Amino acid sequence: MAPPSASLAIEASELRKSYPGARGKSRIQALESVSFGAETGTIFGLLGPNGAGKSTTIKILSTLSRPDSGDARIGGVDVIRQPDRVRKSIGFVAQKAVSDPMDTGRENLILAGRLQGMSRSSARARAAELLERFSLSDSADRLTKTYSGGMARKLDVAIGLMHHPHVLFLDEPTTGLDPEARAEMWAELEAMAMFEEMTVLLTTHYLEEADRLASKLAIVDHGRIVITGTPDELKNGLHGDAVFVELAPDTDLDAALTALSGANGLSDVLVDGRTLRGRATVGAVALPHVLGALDAARLGVTSATVARPSLDDVYLKYTGRSFVSASTSSATERNAS
Repeated sequence: MAPPSASLAIEASELRKSYPGARGKSRIQALESVSFGAETGTIFGLLGPNGAGKSTTIKILSTLSRPDSGDARIGGVDVIRQPDRVRKSIGFVAQKAVSDPMDTGRENLILAGRLQGMSRSSARARAAELLERFSLSDSADRLTKTYSGGMARKLDVAIGLMHHPHVLFLDEPTTGLDPEARAEMWAELEAMAMFEEMTVLLTTHYLEEADRLASKLAIVDHGRIVITGTPDELKNGLHGDAVFVELAPDTDLDAALTALSGANGLSDVLVDGRTLRGRATVGAVALPHVLGALDAARLGVTSATVARPSLDDVYLKYTGRSFVSASTSSATERNAS
């Protein structure tokens, strides 16, 4: 690994990790040479469907797991050789709740601070500060088992912040929250990054979350990073517009692809269920040609739209399938295993 960079709070180089497979089966390759760097004071996102390798990466970086090979540093400190030093400088918010349901929100925070070596008075003051910031002051002295999902998740993030970490790991922080609670959490995370002046590594399988929160992100697929950049850089890298055509039920997909092979202005056509997706320099110009080609082939269309590039289009370009398809495939693989 290269010498530590003063501008990078998180450095990963060629991380590999595998796990034993089921009896009689080969090992499962969770990570295949993952490398990236997160600059100090930014929110860096790892975006990918469940099972892509995001949680494995974050466990290695936070000293909870060891890689089979590769190197990693947090603030220039080697994760493998000096894990104790790393742990003092990081906060970690796991996917599952860490608070004690039989303690109050305030008690959970104070306990977390004391475990991190804070004095009782400092822990109480910091707990009060975080309860106020996350709008939990009115519920501070209620048992956390009475908290809503959104409130419990805010408390988990506050626990990770108690000792003023330099780097905070957020592993799928809004999974399971309803849309309103998720939007509230996004607002809290944006404010947190501003006030705490720390580096945040966020893993997520929500496209909108990555687009809104991440200063820079890496798209993860099957244990490897396929592309890295700011959300705008990645989207702007796809020149032109995205064209979506939903075909009528029982339409011959091969015939549709053949018909569109000669459509003026359309390229990179892929099938996603009954939807054909392609790219065009000017979508409004290409769309009439697309519909005309399908109509000439007597193929039914239920809807057609043109949109600016999205992170889903970026994912499609670099993995060959849509994000929704990848998520569905990952869920099917988990259920079959």
